[in-house]
Amino acid sequence: MSGTMANGNEGQTNGRKSYILVVEDDEALLMMLRYNLEKLGYEVGVAEDGEQALARVAVRRPDLMVLDWMLPGLSGLDVCRRLRDQEATRTLPIIMLTARAGEADHIRGLDIGADDYVTKPCSIEALQARIRALMRRAPPAEQMLSFADVTLDTVAHRAERNGRQLTLGPTEYRILEFFLRHPRQVFSREDLLQRVWERGVHVEPRTVDVHIRRLRLILNGPGEADIVRTVRAAGYALDDPRP
Repeated sequence: MSGTMANGNEGQTNGRKSYILVVEDDEALLMMLRYNLEKLGYEVGVAEDGEQALARVAVRRPDLMVLDWMLPGLSGLDVCRRLRDQEATRTLPIIMLTARAGEADHIRGLDIGADDYVTKPCSIEALQARIRALMRRAPPAEQMLSFADVTLDTVAHRAERNGRQLTLGPTEYRILEFFLRHPRQVFSREDLLQRVWERGVHVEPRTVDVHIRRLRLILNGPGEADIVRTVRAAGYALDDPRP
């Protein structure tokens, strides 16, 4: 990969930096991509393997992912497949960046769910153009989520209720974000395990109850109504108890 990106501010979207996650196990290439994308004005996160990439996305959804195919452990194809199976990342723009140049590989990558497929080596300018094109087509990520008196800034990862900042653990954050995207809908423990937890991670259904209990303790301050509703034999929902 060659070329040098010029300074610029194309990484800005609606007054904020767009966040790109680069997943690449070649350290030199990873650092070069990070340096050039940051020069363009993007905020850049990095991961060196598939499991690390999924963990990064679980904490914060990027605006776009540049994903290597040949990763140690979990391959880029597996990462892409898992992201497409989750509602929160189903539309995440993904550029597959790989040395596999065969037409069959190209087709397979797109069939798995990649939005674009770039073969190494390629120029920085070519990758830059692909990123711009995908950013233009991608629906804007919803930054602020709210329900009743709870708000969540998905970019700053800041949650508040009635102006009171909420200190959430990673799992409670993901549950709250999921509920805020689907208010008043009832989800069983199994639903939440499939949609909030990573695939392939074995978690007992009762573990969901533990995290819901923690979320309630964080959400519900003195005198505040409990907005997490338990539906007997059905599951949980984010609901406003006020008439």
